Amino acid sequence: MHRVTPHVRAATFASPSWASAKATAPRWSSSNCSRSRPTLATAGQPDDKVVTHSVRALAEYDGTDYLGFQVQRDAPTVQGTLEQALQRLTGEPTRIRYAGRTDAGVHASGQVIAAEARWRHSLEDLERAWNAVLPQDVAVRELKQVDDSTFHPRYSALSRLYRYTVWTAPWRSPLHQRYAHHEPRPLDVVAMNRAASILTGSHDFASFGQPTQGEVTVRRVDSAEWRQDGPLLTFEIEANAFLRRMVRTIVATLLEVGVGRRSVADVSAVLAARERSKAAPPAPACGLCLVAVTY
Repeated sequence: MHRVTPHVRAATFASPSWASAKATAPRWSSSNCSRSRPTLATAGQPDDKVVTHSVRALAEYDGTDYLGFQVQRDAPTVQGTLEQALQRLTGEPTRIRYAGRTDAGVHASGQVIAAEARWRHSLEDLERAWNAVLPQDVAVRELKQVDDSTFHPRYSALSRLYRYTVWTAPWRSPLHQRYAHHEPRPLDVVAMNRAASILTGSHDFASFGQPTQGEVTVRRVDSAEWRQDGPLLTFEIEANAFLRRMVRTIVATLLEVGVGRRSVADVSAVLAARERSKAAPPAPACGLCLVAVTY
């Protein structure tokens, strides 16, 4: 079992090894300021030089301007953006598979994705090329070959880790407004952590979220904890899987404990009720980030 977490790599702007070839090898820059159109990887090349790769990668994105991860018709989505960029490189439509279907406005630093790509160069070159044609709010890294017959980002996952960030200073912060929910009222973090501990273990979380396709609402929460670091308060929760809007609803309910609107015992009652109306409305999407997936 291992957790796929983001490892920040030093950016490289060196030209790929094949860029100096005299043939029609693609040329483009991974610089933030230069985005010349790349040549398709398969264009004008013999079929025996093009290989179909089954790959997985980490995807990081600012979800502010997207209506969620999953493709929707006539709507900007992260999945659609990744697929369009990859098709631009390979000349073929590709379906991206993913570990977590994040909602509109939710971010990720460790989303795991997988796809098949016909590509004649190295995977390192594919990673650089993919990033060169992606918009500035989406990136991929740690691209590697996988066995497509056994690996699926969602169904192979053992757990997911989400982090919710709250800005607790009395004043709002323009630098944090895209990535943190502002709660200026004083919070009892000790009580919030006592309430969070009630949620660990296997429970029916019907009060805190909706199943995607009529599935059961029992989930196993491995850990749930608030941490204060100056004006930034973060909540990390890890579980085998999550219901739709489950994390944001838990966060909102625990914040009500923090401001004194609910008691710690109330959280036990909400959990036992298995009625969505008993919990608080979901907290804003801006504070939520998919951090890691464990396999």
